[in-house]
Amino acid sequence: MGDLLQPTHLLIIAIVLLVLFGGKKLPELGKGLGEGLKGFKEGLKGINDTPPPAAPAPTVQQNAAPVPPPSTPVEPK
Repeated sequence: MGDLLQPTHLLIIAIVLLVLFGGKKLPELGKGLGEGLKGFKEGLKGINDTPPPAAPAPTVQQNAAPVPPPSTPVEPK
């Protein structure tokens, strides 16, 4: 895996880019890529700087009416 970006590989990539895009277009592409990466990093920085949203406070449920006392049984006469 460490053999991926050898100097000869980078040279071949540079030659291919030069052939595909030409000498005049490469600086423009590099500038656009640099500005895009810079904007991306600033966007990530803005996301990480914002505090997380606060969790809503737990609500206490209250009874609307008091519970009536239990009824006493009535004995027949």
